[in-house]
Amino acid sequence: MKKLILSLAVILCGYQLMAQQVKYVVLVSVDGFRPDFYMDASWPAPNMQQMMHSGVYAEGVRGIFPTVTYPSHTTLITGVMPAKHGIVYNTPFDPKGLNGTWFKYANQIKSETLWQAAHKAGLKTAAVSWPVTVGADIDWNIPETWLEKTPGDRRMATSQDATPKGLFEEIQANATGQLEANDMDLHYLSMNENLGRMTAYLIRRYKPNLVAVHLPNTDEFEHMEGREGPGVRRAVAAADRAIGDIIEALTKAGIKDSTALIITGDHGFVDTHSSLSPNVWLAQNGLQGTTQDRGNWKATFHASGGSAFLHLKDPKDTKTLEQVKAIIAALPVAQQKMFRVIDKTTIDKMEADPEAVLALTGEQGISFNNNAEEPLLKPAKGGAHGYFPDFKEIRTGFVAAGAGLGSGVVLPEIGLEDVAPLVAKLLGIELKQAEGLVYPGALKK
Repeated sequence: MKKLILSLAVILCGYQLMAQQVKYVVLVSVDGFRPDFYMDASWPAPNMQQMMHSGVYAEGVRGIFPTVTYPSHTTLITGVMPAKHGIVYNTPFDPKGLNGTWFKYANQIKSETLWQAAHKAGLKTAAVSWPVTVGADIDWNIPETWLEKTPGDRRMATSQDATPKGLFEEIQANATGQLEANDMDLHYLSMNENLGRMTAYLIRRYKPNLVAVHLPNTDEFEHMEGREGPGVRRAVAAADRAIGDIIEALTKAGIKDSTALIITGDHGFVDTHSSLSPNVWLAQNGLQGTTQDRGNWKATFHASGGSAFLHLKDPKDTKTLEQVKAIIAALPVAQQKMFRVIDKTTIDKMEADPEAVLALTGEQGISFNNNAEEPLLKPAKGGAHGYFPDFKEIRTGFVAAGAGLGSGVVLPEIGLEDVAPLVAKLLGIELKQAEGLVYPGALKK
C-alpha cells in the first residue's frame, strides 16, 4: 500500500510539474462543432486534423441540457452544470415569450470562472466574442454583445462593452482594419476571419496566459442548411483558417512551445423538418392566454431549440402540473411520437434549470417554438440543437495539442464540464468547484 501511495504521489508530482511548464492556454470554441470535422478528412479543416494526429482528441463530447450555446459556454469556463452556474438557457425565461433579451452579463454567472481563477494566480486573460462576458474580469475583452434595437450591427455595443476602453478601436487600427456592420454579421464568414485576427493580435501584442475565443459562423450555416449544406463546409473552412491564424500568431509571438491549444464546441446539430408549438396544447386547455396576452397563465413551455421546458406560475401548483401531464398523455399517438418527456428527476440529475418541472425533447427532425396559437406543427428547414444530450449527432468535439498535452491519445467520450478542469490543470490554477474530470491520458507523461 505504501508503494502504491508513493507511486501515485510521483505521478501527481509529474503532472504538477507538467502544468507548471505550460505558460499559456488558448481555448477555441467552434459553435456547432462536430467530431467529424476533424475525424473525417473530407471536411476542409487541415489545422484541426493535424492537431488530431499530433495531440489528443475525443470521439465525442456529451453536452449539457439543453444543448444550446450560452449555457454550454458557461460550463466550458466554470466546469459546472447550468443549475450551479445559473445560465440555464440562451435567453431568460419570460412567460410572455422571447423578448430579445439574452444572458450577456458576467455578473449573471454564479460560479467561479477560469478568468477569475487565473487572476487569483496572478495570470493575465483575454477573450474574444465569448458569451456572457460583458463586464467580466478579463484583462483584454471583446465580448459577444449587441444592441437589441440593432442586433445586426455589433460595432457600437462591442466598442462600449470592450475592456479596457478603446480596445476595439485599437484592434481595428492594428489587426482588422475599419470594420463595417456586416464584418461582424453571422451571415458572413468574414466574421470568423475577423475574430481570428483579433485573437491573433491579442496573443502577439499582450501574450495573455489564458485566451478564449468563440467562432460562431458554423452554427449559423448549420441552422440555415442542416448538417451537410455547402455553406457549412465553407464555414468549417473559415473556422479552421481562423485557428490557423491563431497558431501562426503563437509562433510569431515566440510562445508556441509553451502553449496548449484546445479546440472544442458547445453542441452538435440535427437536421429538422418540423417545428412544434406545445403551448398550443396549454392554451387550448385554458392554462395560458394567447401569444399576445398571457397575463393569466398558469403554465407555459420555454422553447430552447430541440427541447421545451415547462414552468408553472406557482411552482407548488401540483394540480396544474398533473393536468399538463394528463394533456400530454392524452395526445394522439402520432403527436406523442414526435418527442420524449423528461421528468423532473432527470432534469435535476442533469443539473438543468431547477425551476423547470418537466421538459420535452424532440425526436430528430422536430424542434420547438414558443407560439401559443395554431398551427401546432409547421414546416421547418435547416438544423437545430438544444436536444437532450444522449445521442451521437448532438455531441460536440474536442481536439487539443501542444505543451503539457499527450500525443496519439483517443478519448472515447468526455463531458463538456471536463474542459475547464483541464485548462486549470494545464495552467496550474485552482478551480475548486469544478465538477469535471481531468483524464490522465490527456496530459503529457
